[in-house]
Amino acid sequence: MKLKISSVIKSAALVVLLSGSYSCRNMYDVEPQNQIEYKNTFQNIYDADAAVIGIYGKMLGLARQYEVLNELRADLMDVTPNAGAELQQINTHSVQAGNTYADPQPFYTVILNCNDVMKNLKVMYDTKKLTSNDFNQRWSDVAALRSWLYFQLGLQFGEVPYVTESLANAADVKDESKYPKLKLDALVKTLIAFMEALPYKDPYPAANSLVTQIDGYPSKIFFINKKCLLGDLYLWNNDYHNAAVVYKQVLETSTPAGPSDSYNYFNTYTLNSGSDNDAVTASAWQTFFSRSTQDREYQTEWIWSMVFDKNFAPENPFVDLFANSGGRYLVKPSQTAIDNWNAQQQSDGTPFDLRGPNNTYRIINGQPVIVKFLYNYLSTSTGLPINQLEKNGKWFLYRTATLHLRYAEAANRDGQTKIAWALVNAGIKSAYDDLTQPDATKRRITLLPEPYAFDARKLDAPSIRGKYHRNLGIRARVNTTLLNVNLQQDMLGMEDKLMEEAALELAYEGNRWQDLMRIAQRRNNPAFLADKVYNKLLKDGNPAASAVRARLMNTSNWFLPFK
Repeated sequence: MKLKISSVIKSAALVVLLSGSYSCRNMYDVEPQNQIEYKNTFQNIYDADAAVIGIYGKMLGLARQYEVLNELRADLMDVTPNAGAELQQINTHSVQAGNTYADPQPFYTVILNCNDVMKNLKVMYDTKKLTSNDFNQRWSDVAALRSWLYFQLGLQFGEVPYVTESLANAADVKDESKYPKLKLDALVKTLIAFMEALPYKDPYPAANSLVTQIDGYPSKIFFINKKCLLGDLYLWNNDYHNAAVVYKQVLETSTPAGPSDSYNYFNTYTLNSGSDNDAVTASAWQTFFSRSTQDREYQTEWIWSMVFDKNFAPENPFVDLFANSGGRYLVKPSQTAIDNWNAQQQSDGTPFDLRGPNNTYRIINGQPVIVKFLYNYLSTSTGLPINQLEKNGKWFLYRTATLHLRYAEAANRDGQTKIAWALVNAGIKSAYDDLTQPDATKRRITLLPEPYAFDARKLDAPSIRGKYHRNLGIRARVNTTLLNVNLQQDMLGMEDKLMEEAALELAYEGNRWQDLMRIAQRRNNPAFLADKVYNKLLKDGNPAASAVRARLMNTSNWFLPFK
């Protein structure tokens, strides 16, 4: 049975203690509250669905903080002259008490909502108000989201209280006598064990009542992908083989467009050269961010994304951060990021990377503006707001390119550097097309056990169509020149190139601080991170550059104070 959001809101308005007004069209207006008496709520599956939707609605309020902490602390984003003291402190790793960007409490507010919903879903299951399948799917989803929130806290603060019970006040988590802090590495191990034990790890099935249309948006892309998160946790824990296993499982499942659609795992999830989603032109690559969430091309590129609608709270925070017309223009692309794109070449030798100028950023009124998040607000032709009062937008959280780069990173460290090289360059079919092999059935195939078995064969006699026969590769997808073939035998060099490619492809999507920390920690080399932040500040003329580098050479200074 498909869920009608008006029914959810109507039911939830009666049984979930809403604060403020609500609309029958409001997709995120259902906020689960702590300490709700069970007799008054969580009575049926619609209440359970409303609670899950409400959790994700609450999470939208973290988008601004998430973006600033994960990107401004790294090397691809810098402040503008309009930035206030708080953003400047984040940029120079000199956070002072009271900095609202460095406040863990908003994350804990959502975590405690997760705890409350998980508790009540269990009560519903125990009292037979939910079936086993309905309980497992919803409880696992909220549990995975809570794990993602804890991982984010750990990445920013280094050690945090791990609270799994319902509390009335988010400030209570700071009572160390009750909730001692876990250091990041211990937290990651705890989260891995918890995620491995989840009763349900796949996306919601199509028949689930949460897979529906909510105010004109397909809900199926709103929910966290549990296996992507588990892979990221394994990768942080240097468990490269298990990371590759779960990443490969996601690569080889249907996209949100559905298994009956032509855009499924062997197509777009392998970065294909298909007709509608062919990103070998600047205009096509840009549509990954501007397309309607209803488009199958959008749903096959994005594994996890959420939306901001002009009619509903919270307001899209990215307009305020990025736009120099209609926003306050507080942050911008760093010169380092711009130089990264300018240093690339197209396959015809032209010095250009279409992912940079006029796609990820654009010069508007003489200023460099991050436009990746503004395509539902700005006109693609003029760069000016379509309507300054209508701040629609999207929050980009995880997509196919992220998945490919993370899988390639795991494979590279697991001794499969050639596979990493192939996926970043022109795909499996190119890298494994051994022309010295007389048997065509043994070409374009890795002949390796899982998770490294790839079949890119395309033959007519005999008829063979390997899953990856259209696999194009990340750099070939945007028509940039390929990496040196010698990198196939250079694990550290390939890892450097993976980080460079992530900067080109994924800039401002919330990955950069995690990426720099992960590699620097893995290599026991703080200079890997410190030098990149230093070079950003130096290029942008920040006098604090040398002092910041000195601070970041001490790994304890990578983390914000937990206050």
